[in-house]
Amino acid sequence: MKIITINILFKLNYWTQRRELLIDGLKNENPDIIALQEVSLSEDTAAWIAEQLNIPHIYKAVPQEVCNSDLPFGLAILSRYPIEKTAALNLEHQGRIAQYAQIKLENNKSIVICNGHYFWHPGSHPKRDKQLQLMLNWLSELPPEMPIISVGDFNGTPETSGIALVKEKYQSAYQVYHGQEPEYTCPTPLGQDKISWRNRLKYFWRTLIFNKTWKQWRGTLDYIFINQYLEVKDCRVILNQPAANNRYLYPSDHFGIVADLEIVDN
Repeated sequence: MKIITINILFKLNYWTQRRELLIDGLKNENPDIIALQEVSLSEDTAAWIAEQLNIPHIYKAVPQEVCNSDLPFGLAILSRYPIEKTAALNLEHQGRIAQYAQIKLENNKSIVICNGHYFWHPGSHPKRDKQLQLMLNWLSELPPEMPIISVGDFNGTPETSGIALVKEKYQSAYQVYHGQEPEYTCPTPLGQDKISWRNRLKYFWRTLIFNKTWKQWRGTLDYIFINQYLEVKDCRVILNQPAANNRYLYPSDHFGIVADLEIVDN
């Protein structure tokens, strides 16, 4: 089965242009399951993507319904296989949530895919650590023999305490396959040609304060984590190329990650 995770950016700037890049890239991969973060609730971008890809099963999680948050974006899991069971989790801070779907595969086996968008703050942060521990505890309630995939925008780079916490129980599919995490998955140059000089100055100072350097920050925030019942056949960074006629037009401000996974026979 082929799994993709991608934060598609809820802001609708350039959406009509970049969505074609997004769909073309997803079609080229022909995934079985897609986990989306930052789906726009006003535009229902998850439903539009599912329709374009002829994916029949959708589970959308809306913060307002899970934790009474007014965030304008949510999460969605799109699946070519039937979804048997769904659940959502209140992550308690910044209105963030996680979701999972139990999916029935063709071989009559089931998997669980958890999709989350976690606390944003540069570097390690105790609130993100708490959210990730909530997610881990939540998934630990599933049957012990269940193949589990935990994906999303973790908003933490590989050296942060939260990612170390997840790696105590799960493996990063990309790291398993390549021996290391990607160089970066965020940000892309999307829309940088339209940034005013005032905003450029603001970003410069923010980067200097938080990262102690004048260079633009880049880092890996997106992951596909798997438990011991899954084997990695392939894993790559995708959706990382600009439009042919515009080097500032990308599918999103994040790259995507794709993994080809196989259930390990017990």
